[in-house]
Amino acid sequence: MPTADAELNRVLGGGIVPGSLVLIAGEPGIGKSTLFLQNGLWLKDVTVLYISGEESEQQIKMRADRLGLKNENFYLLTETSTQTIFKEIKKLKPQLVIVDSVQTLQTPFIDSSPGSVSQIRECTAEFQRFAKETNTPVFLIGHITKDGSIAGPKILEHMVDTVLQFEGDRHYAYRILRTLKNRFGSTAELGIYEMTDTGMRGVQNPSEILITQKEDHLSGIAIAATIEGMRPLLIEVQALVTQSVYGTPQRTVSGFDLRRLQLLLAVLEKRGGFHFGMKDVFLNIAGGIKVEDSSIDLAVLCALLSSYEDAPLPQQICFAGEVGLSGEIRAVNRIDQRIAEAEKLGFEKIVVSKYNQKGVSKQKYNIEVVMMGRVEEVYRYLF
Repeated sequence: MPTADAELNRVLGGGIVPGSLVLIAGEPGIGKSTLFLQNGLWLKDVTVLYISGEESEQQIKMRADRLGLKNENFYLLTETSTQTIFKEIKKLKPQLVIVDSVQTLQTPFIDSSPGSVSQIRECTAEFQRFAKETNTPVFLIGHITKDGSIAGPKILEHMVDTVLQFEGDRHYAYRILRTLKNRFGSTAELGIYEMTDTGMRGVQNPSEILITQKEDHLSGIAIAATIEGMRPLLIEVQALVTQSVYGTPQRTVSGFDLRRLQLLLAVLEKRGGFHFGMKDVFLNIAGGIKVEDSSIDLAVLCALLSSYEDAPLPQQICFAGEVGLSGEIRAVNRIDQRIAEAEKLGFEKIVVSKYNQKGVSKQKYNIEVVMMGRVEEVYRYLF
């Protein structure tokens, strides 16, 4: 059952599967309720029951008015007792159920407070039975703990079919919906939303928001072609290398793995003879996004060298390659998608590993594909 939200469809693996149980977790105030309220209101020809244990009818009505959406088939129930909820469900026979926070539910069969492990487990089990017996899809919205894992027992993640994590930095307008587990599709998928006054808007071309438009050439900036799930993205890597004032040089990272940065600095020190031992190094992935793809190594390395030499890189160039410990540039997967995305955004050159030759036919692209084998070659080429 496809929804009106292309990003949600992508993350769920094509749409809502009948009889599936989906858990969505995220920090407070990130926009979970807004996202699923608007998705429920968008489904015009489906009877949707939205159960809220956290907010009153008036609050939800105000939010729906702000979103500017109306739907005759959308029903609202503010209730926490599962017994009452299932009575209402029997009467209404909805085709989709959204539960706003599984942590507020309470079953009469267990006497412990709502939110405790046994209550969450039992309530989820009741909804699981309901979903499988009646073939009705159920969305459960959940909370996360201080360290960012899903609140409640780990068993919650094993009981449901799909686990989505809604994350993002409060200081940025962008939110990312990631799949952590999916029985009906890929777990590497990623949906990107922009938080607006009228709700969550899916971002169709995320590369444009992750690269800042700038007039003048600045040093320490390189563009990486990465892939999240099925989706190629171009992201901006910013590096700053300065003379260290204190004895121990600092290594500060945002959105990238600190150990990976130390490894790349060691490669530059050993293979290129650059003395980063006396320098402070700061690295940032623009746009508040976290990247785990090792194919951005080459861009990180070039950004570091650009800041070290204080020489800007040519603007219309981007990078895709993993860097090995002996300074070789290693091949990355799905190189053709990365090249196509770079070409679509108007880049003139992309630097890739020469070991990627099998996957690349240079003739079919209008972008110049530069093949490199070692870090020293890249340095000579750029500077």
